[in-house]
Amino acid sequence: MDPIDRGPEEYGHDGDDTSSRQRPPREPLTPDFGQHTPAMARTVQLVTGDFLLTVNPVDGSEIEVCPPGQRPVRPAKLGAAERAETARAARPPAPPGLNRPELPLLERQEERERLVRLLACGRSVRLTGPSGSGRTSLLDLVAEDCLDLAPDGVIRLNGFHRTAGDLLHDLFHAVYDAPLHRPAREELLALTREIGAVVVLDDIEFGAAALDELLDATPECAFLIAATPEVPAPSADSAIEEVFLGGLGRPGAVEVLERAVGRVLTEEEANWAGDLYFESEGLPLRFVQAGALLRQRDELRVGTSAVEEFGVFQDAPPVDAPFDAPPLDPDQGDDVPLPSLGEAAAPAPLLASRLSTSARATLRFAVALGGEVPHQAHLPALVGDTHADAALGELAGCGLVSPVGSRYRLAAGVQTQLEAAGYGDEVESGALIAALHYSWWAGHPSVTPERVCAEADALLAALVALLPATTPAGDGEESTTVHLARTAAPAFAAGLHWSAWEHVLRAGAEAAQLADDVSEQAYFQHELGVLALCEGDLDRARAELESSIGLRGAAADKRGAVAGRRALALVADRSGIALALGSTAGEEVPDARYEESASPPGGIPAPFPPLQPSGETYTLVSHQSSTPKAHNKARGGLRGYARRNLVAAGAGVLLAAVLGTVVTLGATSNNKADNPSDNVGPNPSASQGTDNDSLGADKAKKGDNGDTGTATSSPTDPGPDGTYGTSDDPTPTSGSGTPSDKPSGTSTSGGGHTSPSPTKPTTKPPSSSPTTSKPTDSGSPSPSQSESPTPTDSPSPSITPSADTSASGASSSAPVDTTSSAAPESGGADTSSSAGTVI
Repeated sequence: MDPIDRGPEEYGHDGDDTSSRQRPPREPLTPDFGQHTPAMARTVQLVTGDFLLTVNPVDGSEIEVCPPGQRPVRPAKLGAAERAETARAARPPAPPGLNRPELPLLERQEERERLVRLLACGRSVRLTGPSGSGRTSLLDLVAEDCLDLAPDGVIRLNGFHRTAGDLLHDLFHAVYDAPLHRPAREELLALTREIGAVVVLDDIEFGAAALDELLDATPECAFLIAATPEVPAPSADSAIEEVFLGGLGRPGAVEVLERAVGRVLTEEEANWAGDLYFESEGLPLRFVQAGALLRQRDELRVGTSAVEEFGVFQDAPPVDAPFDAPPLDPDQGDDVPLPSLGEAAAPAPLLASRLSTSARATLRFAVALGGEVPHQAHLPALVGDTHADAALGELAGCGLVSPVGSRYRLAAGVQTQLEAAGYGDEVESGALIAALHYSWWAGHPSVTPERVCAEADALLAALVALLPATTPAGDGEESTTVHLARTAAPAFAAGLHWSAWEHVLRAGAEAAQLADDVSEQAYFQHELGVLALCEGDLDRARAELESSIGLRGAAADKRGAVAGRRALALVADRSGIALALGSTAGEEVPDARYEESASPPGGIPAPFPPLQPSGETYTLVSHQSSTPKAHNKARGGLRGYARRNLVAAGAGVLLAAVLGTVVTLGATSNNKADNPSDNVGPNPSASQGTDNDSLGADKAKKGDNGDTGTATSSPTDPGPDGTYGTSDDPTPTSGSGTPSDKPSGTSTSGGGHTSPSPTKPTTKPPSSSPTTSKPTDSGSPSPSQSESPTPTDSPSPSITPSADTSASGASSSAPVDTTSSAAPESGGADTSSSAGTVI
């Protein structure tokens, strides 16, 4: 029976009663592995320096100046219990299925006491030893002895693939309670100078000046640093004590081997151990692996007899006997020879061949990931076995893996040995499976950024392994490499693991370029620009953001381009360099709030008004300064462009008001049936001529004698410039069919003619009734009547209808201003210098 959907015979219900009843939709028993409804993108806000960073996995991270109300207060230090919990989380988890007793640290008591004495005096110590010499085990014991030496206790850090800056941030978060806060350099140094702790730093990969920088930033801390001989040494003037860690003596090495086997060695095995000692130089790791070889040999020797004595379904006695147990009888069971010296020198292939199938599959994944062993929680999904998490215990018991920080890696030399044995033949397929799994896992809503950061090394290893083989994907498909980088990048940013964030962004940008994915490449470029801005590298931030905006313009990603332009404006504000209007891939730079504003040298561009219901268009004459001030040239910038938009919007409002006044006055001024405006054609033309009807007016009717004449209510033929004149008044009026360029101080009438008077702007009152006139002898245009009166105190932009509509306002009842003089005496064209602009 289905436990979710009960059947018809359950609880006394038959089939007839339940067939018509609606049942609720089924829910899968394993919702994590089923299909999910699309969830909203998870955005995380964090404070870095003076910025508020919003990690947006869809359009790209958004960065802005942090508002005062969201700035974090000075962080407080963690308590002893909280520090202990942090230290516990930094240790690797105990592998499941590992039932081997922990081996004691032999022949290291002298080094242990010396390290504790130096740290108690406040001295920093560098412990140098080869891989496999037991450095990590010695650090664990010294850390336990120094718990009460410093006020902030003991802080465990790991320097594998970490820089000095990364370690400073790790130290800050290990001591201070500051979630989602990444302080700037100055604030970070101020806070780390107040930390007084014993810092145990394992697997460091830098020295010299970088190490001096780390020590100078923490003057109240005593460091215990473990490194291999290949790591650069500290500088000559640094106050760091050097302690060298070598191999064990022969008695100690044999004791480690006996404890690993769980019994006393036979004479043959003791001789074999002596040969191994000279070959391995007494490194403890080699004897742990040799003990695993002997333990597997014992299991093979007692396999047949155990089955016969206890039965197939009985459990054999545990092989893990006390290390002082008597040796096995050579005559008992099948005789299995000892491994050869060559097999003991490179024991990884022989050890792996005797492990379970899941353990061998785990080794193949580790080889494909460059030595990184996936977390034990991922092994069942990767291997395909529900009990594959126990494989990590097998590998740790054989000495094939060693702890590195909070995870495990292949032990020293194991990677090379397994590759020679054929475990590296399927690197690409193993990395592909790991990449697909991590892509799904990192994007799952239940996975926190901190958990993704804990798997950063394995995830980056899968990304690097697949990067060379990245090719363009098919239609509707996405490259696995690009998808993995796209999913992991926001998690690394939100988890404050910014070195991994930078690595995955650069790998993702390269993968997107190889896959011909322009939109994803734009995302990675944008994130790199934001990261550079957070780190204070403004030149690199500008280059990355401009490249991203250009790519997003090509991909038609408008939302992403807006985020890029905002970040670019912040870069311009920080650098103090005004952005050019064409610096953002031909698009307008929005939100320009940071630069000085000034009117442009060419004047203020006015917007074009919309078409009126009657289909008429209008021309706006705006002021243009011919001699801009010197400081206007130096100022300007983005705010000037924004101010010009504001002034242009105001000009549009004023234009609408003027148009409304013109239309209202024209509609109410003359309602006679012989209104000349009724004779205007619907298709005006802008061409000029002395004897054409280019503006669309009806031609004058001819009389009986053939002479051309017009009625007093009909307009005359246009002059050379397309304007109409009157027959009795040779003085030009204030209206004109076309705008003429005049000085900026002149007034404009409703008809669009600018008056050349240098005095206070005035308008000529309209005549009481329309009259007729003849064209002037000089051939110059005769201005038409004024369309509507304009107040003399406030000049307004001149509006000229394309069609002749000035006659509709000829009978306006406005008062006559007898003091104004706004027309030239000759009635010809004005030749004065012009600074007006016709738009």
